[in-house]
Order: sequence, then structure tokens, then C-alpha cells
Amino acid sequence: MKEQVQKAIDTVRPGLQADGGDVELVDVTADGVVKVKLTGACQGCPMSQMTLKMGIEKIIKKQVPAVKEVISV
Repeated sequence: MKEQVQKAIDTVRPGLQADGGDVELVDVTADGVVKVKLTGACQGCPMSQMTLKMGIEKIIKKQVPAVKEVISV
């Protein structure tokens, strides 16, 4: 499942990088929780939680239905 999640993140990454940010996959737990680290402009951005939930999480869940949640660590 980790490879599928990484592929999904790779589809999101160009949009984040265009705004000076990025996202790194940290871990995928057995119970379907994806842990990511927001970097660059995304780190500390007031909109980062909305980007995480409405953008990154939505796309990952669509491509990898076994994912329950995406959290920032």
C-alpha cells in the first residue's frame, strides 16, 4: 500500500511545488493512517490543514481506498 500512496502523493506534489511547498511520505500504518510531512512554504502556512485534508487526503483516498486518514507529523 505504501507504493500506491507514494504514487498518489507524486500526483499532488507538482501543485504544491508550484507554490513553494512540498509533501514527504513519512509512514503508512497497518490500519490505513498515512503520515506525511509538509515542507517548504506549506510548513507553517495557515492554509496547510485545509490543503492536507481537502487536497492531499482527498486525492490519496480516491487512489488508495484502504486509506482511512492522512495526518501531518
